[in-house]
Amino acid sequence: MDIFKKAFDFQDVKLAKAGGFYPYFIPLDRNEGTEVVYKGRRIIMCGSNNYLGLTTHPKVRQAAMDAIKKYGTSCTGSRFLNGNMTIIEQLERELAEWTGKDSALVFSTGMQVNLGTISAVVGRGDIVILDKEDHASIYDGAILSSGKIERYRHNDIEQLEYVMAHLPEKVGKLLVVDGLFSMEGDIAPLPEIIPLCKKYGVRLMVDDAHAMGVLGGGRGTAASFGVTEDVDLIMSTFSKSFASIGGFVAGQHDVIDYIKHKARSLIFSASIPPANTATALAALDIMRTEPERIKQLEENALFMREGYKSMGFNIGHSESPIIPIIIGDNERTFYAWHKLFDAGVFVNPVISPATSPGRQLLRTSYMATHTRSQLEMVLDIFGKIGKEIGLI
Repeated sequence: MDIFKKAFDFQDVKLAKAGGFYPYFIPLDRNEGTEVVYKGRRIIMCGSNNYLGLTTHPKVRQAAMDAIKKYGTSCTGSRFLNGNMTIIEQLERELAEWTGKDSALVFSTGMQVNLGTISAVVGRGDIVILDKEDHASIYDGAILSSGKIERYRHNDIEQLEYVMAHLPEKVGKLLVVDGLFSMEGDIAPLPEIIPLCKKYGVRLMVDDAHAMGVLGGGRGTAASFGVTEDVDLIMSTFSKSFASIGGFVAGQHDVIDYIKHKARSLIFSASIPPANTATALAALDIMRTEPERIKQLEENALFMREGYKSMGFNIGHSESPIIPIIIGDNERTFYAWHKLFDAGVFVNPVISPATSPGRQLLRTSYMATHTRSQLEMVLDIFGKIGKEIGLI
């Protein structure tokens, strides 16, 4: 049998494109933060992870340009060999201080952080525990490890304890959980999770890809709950609030040093480019010096959550700038996305298996730099379309 047969038989995308309902890989002409340009038409961006709006910040742009002038465009090698630089180690020191940990380790992408960290820490005979709604990169890191995977229902503390209570005592155990869940914008209950980890001898890793720069004054989920010391590993990406690309993991020095010498996705991948490193450093400095951005993000998110709820939309348990509009089936989700896009609002349609059956949704997300007039316009468009197609 031809191994490509599955590709030749794959018709879903062709049918969606033919019907004008294909919502992915949209080629934007320009991305200006809160607005994008598509075929000459300006659209309000409500589907980005640019939470602090730093991709267009003058200091961030200048930092990237200055880094290219000073260092060139690439390190052209793995950090393990020739690709390490003082600017990367500076970023690691500042990230360790920001997250309240001993050390930090920078990778070239956020996904590589989870692939490398989890597969390095979890070995043969160990157990990794995952929330069923954890990000795909967490699951892929667990699959790459030699350990056994145990899962529990999303944010279900009772079932989590049941899982932990039935694990063997004399094996290594790691729980990996998103701090801020990327699809529905709810938060992991760390104050309930941590006592269970201590009771059953489980180490805890929190994925703060969406929480860093957003929760805890920008320092993440653990900081928002005041439990930083009780979280063993904190990871995040640079592709969201840090307005760059890359990622890091922070924790105890010995653990980070072990990951540094065992994580295949670090050792066998080219180093993060200087411009991206400088961008992340500049973004981190802005988080320190412009805390009003984080406050404005909180205000914008609250305004939108209250606006959607007042109109009757189902936004689940969102507590953040990620606000789902839960629809519940694939066809209506794509149809709603199409109507909104045509009306000038960019959102993300999320269907199974990216979300649970019956939880298909429009993922909306907001920035500190969205103006009140932009947000009011979005609510107005959502209200009209929601009534038109029977969502409210």
